[in-house]
Formats: sequence, structure tokens, C-alpha cells
Amino acid sequence: MNSNGTSGARALPASERIDWVDYAKGICIVMVVMMHSTLGVEAAAGKQGFMHLFVEFARPFRMPDFFLISGLFLARVIDRDWRTYLDRKVVHFAYFYVLWVTIQFGFKAPAFAAEQGWAHVGVMYLQSFIEPFGTLWFIYLLPIFFVVTKATLRIPAPLIWLAAAGLEAMHVSTGWTVIDEFAARFVYFYSGYLFANYVFALAGRAQEKPGAALLGLAAWAIANGVLVFAGFGDRPVISLVLGFAGACAVIVTGALLARANWLGFVRYCGEHSIVIYLAFFLPMAVTRVVLLKTGIIADIGVVSLIDTVAGVTGAVLMWWGARRAGLNFLFERPEMFWIAPKQKCPALQAAE
Repeated sequence: MNSNGTSGARALPASERIDWVDYAKGICIVMVVMMHSTLGVEAAAGKQGFMHLFVEFARPFRMPDFFLISGLFLARVIDRDWRTYLDRKVVHFAYFYVLWVTIQFGFKAPAFAAEQGWAHVGVMYLQSFIEPFGTLWFIYLLPIFFVVTKATLRIPAPLIWLAAAGLEAMHVSTGWTVIDEFAARFVYFYSGYLFANYVFALAGRAQEKPGAALLGLAAWAIANGVLVFAGFGDRPVISLVLGFAGACAVIVTGALLARANWLGFVRYCGEHSIVIYLAFFLPMAVTRVVLLKTGIIADIGVVSLIDTVAGVTGAVLMWWGARRAGLNFLFERPEMFWIAPKQKCPALQAAE
């Protein structure tokens, strides 16, 4: 039990992985890559394909589920001393953000310079530490969520949750990603932390009663689809309900896949979600350019699908290649960038 009345996820050996969590993370990261791939292809081609329907269907819950899972195991570590906590939850993500925003700028700088000059490229790079750059906003925001949650431990958790839910319902739009996405996403992260035991219970119940779980998923899919394609998905309160409902659906789906031991590649993607998140932009962009320039595939939906697969598999291949080439620092934080001693045993951390 923590000081604000919350309780942690059920006790588990520190080295144990939970299959359904990895499946759920895998579903999330594939949906994220699918969104960027599909919207990028459609923007470049000037028209939409069938993949746009899947992107729209997933829009209410794609990021809410990612953030909810990121908070699941926080109660296990939130009472650590600040130095250790900041090392694991802030420095960890700051290292990867700085590294990969620099890598992304290395690839995109020539195009930026051609439009506005090299001086402006330098300004854009500095601005990326205030305004999260491109696809990396998720790992920019996570440390903020971790710090805010620990800093507010003495405040009753229900008050924080209600405030966070109110922020989401307000649909804050200032133009600054940090503020807007904090308002839109913190409630899901905090819910993962606050209601972790209920999330585990939901997954367990789905595995115990798969038939009922499948019926529930079918009902959810119909309701989500109707509300989204009728144009109600972005309405205040409805967006909050759809976010939580979709997150629960992904969790139940992950639990069922883990029970059946199907689609192992989805679990693998979840186990290495940070790798895919950091690196998918490059194979995705290259594949998009090649397919659209050559025109060998006319159907934009198929191009988007291939681009999605290329983004996921390409990122994993980059990770494998980096390990073989001794470039581990691209995906593993070197010891020189640790501010607290490493743990002897790996701990459960859904966000890393």
C-alpha cells in the first residue's frame, strides 16, 4: 500500500515476464507504426486506402492503452529513493530521446535546410527539447508522467484521477504538444498505476472465460466502430469512455492470445516495443519513398500495409544489426549515463 492509498500490481518474481502484457504492448506498437505508415503514405499519395479505416477505428484507444500499460507496474517502484527513481524513469528515456532525436535530425536535416536554411535547422533541433519532435513525443512525455505521479503521492489518488479525467474531457488545445498530450493522456497512465490490480483481474477473468471475453470484444468492436465512424469519437466524455473501453479490449485480446499462445510475433514486438518505437521511422520512410516513387503497387492500402510491416520488421533488423556491430548504445543505455547503480535482477517494467 502506497502513501496515497494505492496498491501495487500483484507480487511477482522480479525476473518474470507476463505474456499478456507483452501481447498488449505488441498490439499497441503495431497500431502506432500502422498509424504513422498509413497517414504518411496517404499524405504523400494524396489519397486514402483501406488501411485508413483501421487507423480511424483504433484512434480512440491506440495511445490510451500504451500509457495505461506504462503505468501498470509503477506502484512496485514509486517508493524508491528519488535518485534511483529518476535514473530509471527520467534519465533512461531522456538518453534515448536525445540520441534518437539527433539521429532523426541527421536524416531529415538536408530536407529542412533546403526549405529554410541550415541556421533554421539548428533552431529546430534546439526547439525539439521543448516541443517533442515527430514520433518521439511518447518517450518525452513518459518521464513527466513518472515525476508528476511520484511528486503527488501525498495527494489523495481519487482527487488526482478526477482532475486528470477532467483534463481529458476538456480536450485542451494550446498548440504545445507537452501540455495538450499531458491533458489528453495522463488519466490513462495514472489509471494503469491506480487500478493495476483490476487490470490484472480483467486479464485473468478473460483467460478463465474466453467465450464471454470474445462476446465482450465483439460488442465493444461494434460500439467503438459505430461511434467512431458516426463522428462521435472525439466528443468530450465519449472519448474518455472509448479510450478506457479500447484499452480494456486490447488487454483482453492480449490475455486471450497469451492463453492460446498464438501470434508469437506480436508478443515479440511487445517485448521489444521500445526498439521498434525508436527505429521504425527509418525503414518506414525508405519503404514509403521506394514504393511510391516506383509505383510498382497501385493500391494505396496495400502500400500502407507493406510500409507498416517494413517499419516493424526493419526496426527489429536494425536492432539485431546494431548488436552484431557492437552499436549497443543505440538501444541500450551505456553505464556512463546511469546515475544510480544497476539492479542485479531485471524488474518488470512495461514501459521499457
